[in-house]
Amino acid sequence: MAFCATCGAAVEGQFCAKCGSRVGAAPSAAAGPGFQQSEGLAENVAAALCYVLGLVTGILFLILTPYNKNPLIRFHAFQSIFLNVACIVASIVLNMVFVMLHMWTLLPLISLGILGIFIYMLVMAYQGKTIVLPVIGPLAQQQARN
Repeated sequence: MAFCATCGAAVEGQFCAKCGSRVGAAPSAAAGPGFQQSEGLAENVAAALCYVLGLVTGILFLILTPYNKNPLIRFHAFQSIFLNVACIVASIVLNMVFVMLHMWTLLPLISLGILGIFIYMLVMAYQGKTIVLPVIGPLAQQQARN
């Protein structure tokens, strides 16, 4: 026999007859206070994972069913995609400029800077803070609403 995690009453079926809460789905504290727990990952975890592999995870979270309906996760996915594309373009242009100016030693700094931006965005998204990047952020907000 199952017991309700909320009130402790004996339960037959999926819902407690005494308090009405669902049995077998204990309230999750993993998401932390203020974060919405969906069917899969917590909202803050899914938003942070959008930045892990840039284009790949951004597109993945726009395709997966429970996450593509959440506006916050959609925003972070679009911002991750746009940020990745902007970083690729900037990296190509700066690499060409540095090679023409014979400043090869500065090339690793570009990669380090890009890595730093993605780590910062990942940490801020995990903490539940929405950082709207200049130019890219408003585009991501617009796409997330559509």
